[in-house]
Amino acid sequence: MKKIALFTIIALTVSCITATAQKQNKKGMKKVLFVVTSHDKLGNTGEKTGFWTEEFAAPYYELSDKGVQIDVATPLGGQPPIDPKSEDPSAATDDTKRFDKDDVLLEKLRNTKKLADVNQADYDAVFYPGGHGPLWDLAEDKNSIALIEAFYSNKKPVAFVCHSPGALKNVKVNGEYLVKGKKVTGFSNTEEEAVGLTKVVPFLLEDALQINGATYSKVGDWQPYAVEDGLLITGQNPASSKLVAEKLLNQLNSKK
Repeated sequence: MKKIALFTIIALTVSCITATAQKQNKKGMKKVLFVVTSHDKLGNTGEKTGFWTEEFAAPYYELSDKGVQIDVATPLGGQPPIDPKSEDPSAATDDTKRFDKDDVLLEKLRNTKKLADVNQADYDAVFYPGGHGPLWDLAEDKNSIALIEAFYSNKKPVAFVCHSPGALKNVKVNGEYLVKGKKVTGFSNTEEEAVGLTKVVPFLLEDALQINGATYSKVGDWQPYAVEDGLLITGQNPASSKLVAEKLLNQLNSKK
């Protein structure tokens, strides 16, 4: 009986230690909010748009594989639209193929949080995947604008790729555009021209960033390129999504 009691005590002790370690580990994990578009109409073309799969999947796995917890929010909540062109086999990558088979992540996407219900205090950083959708909704969304302002004002990284820097269009901090005087990049005019949408999008991202006082730079069309200016991280195009995630991860790891 004494042996049984001893084994029980040992088992309970080990269980408590394990539970405490898991709780401490989870508490110490970094947490990032992904903000994704809810807009699915490509202007008046009759075609669909949304978020670009690669620009969601590559950063998601780059961060989650390193132990970062990720929540996903959209203006409307629920399933965000995926740009059909990003699902074409010609746009496939290892990350998008993994995404297509990731039932857990796909279920998470079907049940995204509403932007109005999230609080920057619950996260260490925010990341915006691209696709043309953000140019229509996130660029004007008051909850998104306030959220970016809150993250930045609380000295937390804000990261964007491809078209999602469009979400910065109306973001101000201390009365000035957040991008004013900042080094940034984003989907270029020449890339927009290459996809034939310069007269479809509500504004050209490269122009909008410069109008708001940003120091915009780019490399050749479709080449990987990311710019980091303090807490602000931006990437030029789909090929830049992992670079943005790497820079974001470095910032997260540098914070105790």
